[in-house]
Amino acid sequence: MGDGEMECFGPAAVYLRKPERERIEAQNTPFDAKTAFFVAEPEEMYLKGTLVSKEGGKATVKTHSGKTLTVKEDEIFPMNPPKFDKIENMAMMTHLNEPCVLIVKLDYLSLFQTYSGLFCVTVNPYKWLPVYDAVVVAGYRGKKRIEAPPHIFSISDNAYQFMLTGKWGYTFSIQFANQ
Repeated sequence: MGDGEMECFGPAAVYLRKPERERIEAQNTPFDAKTAFFVAEPEEMYLKGTLVSKEGGKATVKTHSGKTLTVKEDEIFPMNPPKFDKIENMAMMTHLNEPCVLIVKLDYLSLFQTYSGLFCVTVNPYKWLPVYDAVVVAGYRGKKRIEAPPHIFSISDNAYQFMLTGKWGYTFSIQFANQ
């Protein structure tokens, strides 16, 4: 679904999917899979950085903010290539570790929903967003999950369509959690 097709969601479109130009720019950022890591940092939780060296069970990482940290090897985590930035299904990531999931959602918090395989994950944005009105419901009605951005309306409409057609291969449940 391109930018033009997102108009059916009205003012909610900007909260459901980033513009195509922004996604392409993020995906074309230079990246070296051998040196791109997240490093655990007590004050910030995880920082993006470049691996400088590994030896004797220790890793030295220079963070993007300029700090150089030496930590245990199990406190660094590989980063995903930029093509996974602003991704709508986390199950497609090359690396699925805690910082990858947290950073993807925190960097792009306006995209407060994502899929993780069969599940729709929603992060409470702690602000009112116009994403639960009749226009958005209509935008999702009758669309397959892959035809629109992640949203609870997509999950519920698909469950309803499966119920109508007798395809009971899926179970449907909603769980709410405050982050």
